[in-house]
Amino acid sequence: MRGSGYTIATGFVGTPLICDALTEAGHLDAAYRLLAQRDCPSWLYPVTMGATTIWERWDSLLPDGTVNPSGMTSFNHYALGAVADWLHRTVAGLAPAAPGYREIEIRPRPGGGLTHAGARLRTPYGAAECSWRIGNGRLDVTAVVPANVTAHVALPGADRFTVGSGAHRWDVPYTADGDDAAPLTLDSTLAEVADRSGARQVLGDAIVRRMPELAGHVEAGLGAVQQNMTVREAIAMIPGGGDDLPADIEAGFARLG
Repeated sequence: MRGSGYTIATGFVGTPLICDALTEAGHLDAAYRLLAQRDCPSWLYPVTMGATTIWERWDSLLPDGTVNPSGMTSFNHYALGAVADWLHRTVAGLAPAAPGYREIEIRPRPGGGLTHAGARLRTPYGAAECSWRIGNGRLDVTAVVPANVTAHVALPGADRFTVGSGAHRWDVPYTADGDDAAPLTLDSTLAEVADRSGARQVLGDAIVRRMPELAGHVEAGLGAVQQNMTVREAIAMIPGGGDDLPADIEAGFARLG
């Protein structure tokens, strides 16, 4: 996944499961990277191309604006949009904890640079809601639990607890993962570059500026090499990169912060 720049390549069966699988395996950050990706294939690539429906293929419309000539292209399909369930349960933090929503789980899991999210669902007992907002190092969570429903609440850095029906609000300290990440350098690994938003683009652009003929191969090339290789080692393998390539890459990393 790192090697592909956090683009997604699942199909009808795997797409509804991939973000849950990553989350349960302790890789919530990777799930958010998939969610926020705009390059094809990704959920947001169709949005950048003006989509208002879910496509059958990730690239039903090609980057040049032409329709994919594969012969299997629909612009109104459901499957590749199946991330919405994960958005409700994990991002917004509103999930069933028992059949029929007689028990619910309130467990927002912020990430990906998002500062707020929320979800509302009509259950057999009434409307259930959960929303959150991050500001000034705090996570502010509000929830509505329908009548005769129990909610199990899990907030970052706090012990799990249970509440009854009604409107609730909690405020807890919050520090986003990666806020204290070390700056990238030429001695950072390609895995670290892939994990930092925008860094892979910095590296690729610096190479292509000097060797435009590699534009079609940079993405595949960065993913094909070993991810524990350092940036310095990787660019040393590129003939004709020029003496100023390392400085250009370092300057780009510095702009990322």
